[in-house]
Amino acid sequence: QVQLVESGGGSVQAGDTLTLSCAASGRTFVNYVMGWFRQAPGKEREFVAAVSWPGGRTYYADPVKGRFTISSQNDKNTVYLQMNSLKPEDTAVYYCAYKMGVAGPTFPNTYGLWGQGTQVTVSS
Repeated sequence: QVQLVESGGGSVQAGDTLTLSCAASGRTFVNYVMGWFRQAPGKEREFVAAVSWPGGRTYYADPVKGRFTISSQNDKNTVYLQMNSLKPEDTAVYYCAYKMGVAGPTFPNTYGLWGQGTQVTVSS
């Protein structure tokens, strides 16, 4: 049974950098995706970034392209989300998620496992 543990959230100023991490314990499948989503107050959960295995292909939502980078450790069980040039509109609870198979990595309803979420607050 895979479990996800997130860390790294906090309160920062606009333009700052913050890195989130998500550790997956337990045995993962050969084909899987680990993704990041976020949910701001009053809004639906939205896709941020994802990485699929095998191959390490990455996916990004348009609002974060060029600012956020998803990466993983060599053992592929920990993913990071480096967030540069943060903006107030990036404020949200960020969730790590895991899915078996690589289809539909940007759709939250294809993910079967979620972390507890970590708050990111960006002040102007």
